[in-house]
Amino acid sequence: MIAAQPAGRHTESPSTWQRQLAEAVSDPVELLAQLGLTPQMLDPPQEAHQLHEAARQFPLRVPRSYVARMRPGDPRDPLLLQVLAARQELITAPGYGADPLEENAARKAPGLLHKYAGRALLVTTGACAVHCRYCFRRHHDYAAEQSGENQPRWMAAIAALQADPGIEEIILSGGDPLSLSNPRLEALLLQLAALPQIRRIRIHTRTPIALPARVDAGLLRALANVPCDLILVVHANHAQELDAGTAEALQALRRHCRLLLNQSVLLAGVNDDVTTLAALSQRLFECGVLPYYLHQLDHVAGAAHFEVPDSRALQLIAGVNASLPGYLVPKLVREVPGAPAKLPVELVPALPQVNQGS
Repeated sequence: MIAAQPAGRHTESPSTWQRQLAEAVSDPVELLAQLGLTPQMLDPPQEAHQLHEAARQFPLRVPRSYVARMRPGDPRDPLLLQVLAARQELITAPGYGADPLEENAARKAPGLLHKYAGRALLVTTGACAVHCRYCFRRHHDYAAEQSGENQPRWMAAIAALQADPGIEEIILSGGDPLSLSNPRLEALLLQLAALPQIRRIRIHTRTPIALPARVDAGLLRALANVPCDLILVVHANHAQELDAGTAEALQALRRHCRLLLNQSVLLAGVNDDVTTLAALSQRLFECGVLPYYLHQLDHVAGAAHFEVPDSRALQLIAGVNASLPGYLVPKLVREVPGAPAKLPVELVPALPQVNQGS
């Protein structure tokens, strides 16, 4: 367990994380240059125009503090592979589409999705601290949902929640909810907590992993003011993401949340081996976070090169289970549109596998 940090470590100006976000890397060739790499040094070798075209279709955004955790000179660095726009994204793969989870069918109000009993998801914003290349919402039409000010849209969602007393838990997603300013996030949290049936608010975020500076004093105050249980679900895929600064941010969040969980995505070339997955679980526990889900890749267009076959995924999780105590083993799941919950991979009918490594 990380020891408590001295007071004042998270008292940066509210603009610190926003400035870092504004200074994030957005050019794939610049990202490679910072690591002493060129497109031709990648595996497979690529051309700059291919990287730029992939970034044009889905913008590249990487905070420089995240780049600092990458290994210079390593074209197979697991953090780099998660965020670098690549030519593989330009290849059309059968079975991969723009809305792999059929979320449009689950929309009950602008930005409000109701997939599972007892809980609903609010798409708070389209902004993220980092653009992961495997993101299942990389083609999502945020502009349609974000038209006008957020507040009226949130009011429509809140009105829909008020009309459904069976929803006891609300999940904040995006984009990333922690891309909102502290005042806007706090206002939304308090509005949701005021609904009489809401027992828990869950925040799904990758920002504390990608941009630990976001965990500032204002955010912690906002979380402390929420009168119902808060659950924070972060998203880390590799232990290398969890450096000392990230661990400190997670420890600070732990003081204001009932539970800290992690969900990962199984990604070819990033974390598809037992040693890497076990190291991630152990490092998460050191940071005060419990492994929750290990997701099989959602079949979103542009991400097929990250796919790990289900048969291999089951072997990997069996290996993790044999090497770690049960509380450190995440559930290996796949989200299937229309299913009543995320399903254990062994219960999901076999899906066509795509081998698109090049």
